[in-house]
Amino acid sequence: MDILARHQFTEPTPIQRQAIPAAIEGKDVVGVAQTGTGKTLAFGIPMIQILAQSKGRGLVLLPTRELAMQVDEQLNKIGRGLGLKTAMLIGGQSMKPQMSALSRDPHIIIATPGRLLDHLGQGTVKLNRTSTLILDEADRMLDMGFQPQIKKILQVLPQSRQTMLFSATLPKEIMAIASQYMRLPIRIEVAPPGTTVESVTQEIFVVKKEDKSWLLKKILVENKGSALVFTRTKYGAKKVTHSVAMMGHSAAEIHGNRSQGQRQEALEGFKSGKYRVLVATDIASRGIDVKGIELVINYDLPEQADDYVHRIGRTARAGRSGKAISFVMPDQKKELADIESLIKMRLPIMRLPDMPRATPPMGGPASSRLGRPSAGGPPKPPPPPFNRLRGTGRHFRPRR
Repeated sequence: MDILARHQFTEPTPIQRQAIPAAIEGKDVVGVAQTGTGKTLAFGIPMIQILAQSKGRGLVLLPTRELAMQVDEQLNKIGRGLGLKTAMLIGGQSMKPQMSALSRDPHIIIATPGRLLDHLGQGTVKLNRTSTLILDEADRMLDMGFQPQIKKILQVLPQSRQTMLFSATLPKEIMAIASQYMRLPIRIEVAPPGTTVESVTQEIFVVKKEDKSWLLKKILVENKGSALVFTRTKYGAKKVTHSVAMMGHSAAEIHGNRSQGQRQEALEGFKSGKYRVLVATDIASRGIDVKGIELVINYDLPEQADDYVHRIGRTARAGRSGKAISFVMPDQKKELADIESLIKMRLPIMRLPDMPRATPPMGGPASSRLGRPSAGGPPKPPPPPFNRLRGTGRHFRPRR
């Protein structure tokens, strides 16, 4: 307890309060909780306590390198004083230092599925002493196609082990894993899927693709503090990062085309304040644990509605307030409806600021194109429709 108090872990979160006692008793646990609710310590505290009293080993499986580094940092905070040794096996890094860490007989192995299988294939790691298995962000691992790798790993683990599975959602594939590989697991659900943090202010701007950059510039000027910007693609992240830098803001990017060193430097620079803006693809929606992010901007809506919840969960952490702004293109009415259905609320559509041009965008205020009024007043009626004659540059107004 002294170690926890020293790191200001004094008041357990709901998932910690319910999961830790059951886990310390050695029971299997299925925990349903959103990102940022303290799941790492919910499994980390009991795992470290159990391993301190036994000769077993812990294994933590996660979907991304960023999450693995985050978990490794948290576990070492509370376990270093007890002599805890960890080995982190993730892609994008040389196998040699990982083999060196394994040779020191670590108490806990923290790994992504693919890299762990690489070590198993080369015979550089053995899992026969694994007494505690953690599957963290299990739904994300399945979304990323790791189900075959997870099954291979589960097949070589000792059957007499404790298993804890944590996930933001519980699709049937996860329930199948729980029923096949877990022993009468206790189910703990502290936040239903789609639950968003109440202290996040959420806003929508309906904007055409070509006007997104201009709107982003306006928002970054009007909102101070650090900002996390999400794009759908790696190319989009690179393009937006360049655009933000040209606006005069310090910016970095995290996506699949960046090396592990580049991704780590970007994340550390964002944490330290070296970069005001971090631009990321969904690889980072659950892997960024940075206190004090004041603004999350969905430059592109996510492909999956679930990812909206994880993205905006990067702000308003640890009881703080935050803001999430999403750019919705006029043809994305269905994507917006899916998000609103998941989170069970209508998101306010804000009126676009004045554009830096003489004429308003065709179709009137953006919100009217979705058939919903903007926040700040009723929409103006759209101008008469225009059609373009095929094969010509002329426009015509339909006859009445």
